[in-house]
Amino acid sequence: MSRVLDALLAMQRQSWEQGVAAQAALDLGRDDLARLLAEAAVVRQAADGRLGDVDEPGAVNGAACGEAVLAAHRRTGDEVFAAAARRQLAWLETGAPRAADGTLFHMIGAREMWADTVYMVLPFLALSGRGDLAHRQLEGHRRRLCRDGLYAAIWSEETGTLRRADHWGGGNGWVVAGIARTLRLVPELPWRAGWAAHAREVLDACLALRRPDGLFHDVLDDPGTFRETNAAQMFSYAAAVGAADGWLPGTYAEVGRDLLAAATREVDGHGLVRGACGSPTFDRPGTSAEAQAFHLLAARAQPGGG
Repeated sequence: MSRVLDALLAMQRQSWEQGVAAQAALDLGRDDLARLLAEAAVVRQAADGRLGDVDEPGAVNGAACGEAVLAAHRRTGDEVFAAAARRQLAWLETGAPRAADGTLFHMIGAREMWADTVYMVLPFLALSGRGDLAHRQLEGHRRRLCRDGLYAAIWSEETGTLRRADHWGGGNGWVVAGIARTLRLVPELPWRAGWAAHAREVLDACLALRRPDGLFHDVLDDPGTFRETNAAQMFSYAAAVGAADGWLPGTYAEVGRDLLAAATREVDGHGLVRGACGSPTFDRPGTSAEAQAFHLLAARAQPGGG
């Protein structure tokens, strides 16, 4: 895990990758590191409120940094962090582009919903006291993207159809991990039972498509796509958290351990998680900061802490 963390910190990161890196630091008990990652996200906050901006077109990705920024404020009392979190929240509440029903678009300049958004916004919105808005986002994405328990990757609001109908493993991973993390951080949400049932539905649909080697295809139900590592880590995290927090049966803890073991076999001597859907285009096997972070998140979520 130390080598995986070192490799993560050596990587260039986009806003959402800064966010998941900081979440991994928080889960590892590295509050010192999480604070530094949060401060860097505040330094790069765009004028419109998006945290960790590196001139990317994402409308929602910076919100993944919000959890660490809120944690930094709780630990330090520094108003800089509180003000930054308020600006990020205001962007999601009123500034970010969205459909008529309030469902957020993933990108600036494209009227599209991506499965990824679920992870980016749900934890921060719930922690900010806007569980109602988090619920609206989950439902808006679910209506457009989810069929038979699996999420398609991208919906076009412009055409009213799926722009990318593929059941991308990473997209489904973002959904189940996002729900799991939110329910752990804010367990008193009134929609907890419904969210948990939905997360189990998606996780089960994904697990039914698992390869004999324990991993998944990049597009879960398309064996012509490459063998991919990070989806297993994302599903491992959700399974371990759900079992520990009681919204999944205890048997899912073993599923989580087995998924992580399959992914761990792909970690090289430098701590790099190989064979993940890779940066910067995420359309071929490689490495990524998010795969490094999810290895740490999944490992820490296991009974005994990895």
